[in-house]
Amino acid sequence: MPPATAGRSPARTREHLLDVLGPVVAATGCDLEDVVVTAAGRRSLVRVTVDADGGVDLDTVAAVSRAVSDALDAAGEDAFAGPFVLEVSSPGVDRALTEPRHWRRNVGRLVKVDVDGRETTARIVATSDAGVTLDVAGVERDAAWASIGPGRIQVEFSRAADDGVGDDVADDDAAEDAEDD
Repeated sequence: MPPATAGRSPARTREHLLDVLGPVVAATGCDLEDVVVTAAGRRSLVRVTVDADGGVDLDTVAAVSRAVSDALDAAGEDAFAGPFVLEVSSPGVDRALTEPRHWRRNVGRLVKVDVDGRETTARIVATSDAGVTLDVAGVERDAAWASIGPGRIQVEFSRAADDGVGDDVADDDAAEDAEDD
């Protein structure tokens, strides 16, 4: 069991850490997606998940990690009691799309989502304040935020070739081969 955090339950500890770390992560230009605390022997493992428009690179993860570590150290036992290991990462592809920003950051991706209670696989075309535009089998359909459930990104292995992504690499290889001849 993780060390007690100022007498708080695990759910209250999570909410407190979200409140404490939200502004710290925002100052780095990222969004705080989640904080999870689990037991890791005599220590606790504090997993902080962050995201940003354009994604999160390793330099950003390092900067967020330093800022979060400093904030937890400065807050002392008010934020988190006992020794801990800090892990900062970006959300994986299996993360549920629940916020408009999640959908916006995944425009162009294939997603499985309940729309008006019916499971649909569609491509995210665009987002707006009102909802999301989905391409369902070649037909664009607008769905209000209230009418959709959490979306799940579908991993596509052949999409890159279909989109022409990576064609410049093939063109570069062909040009090098021509120079070699």
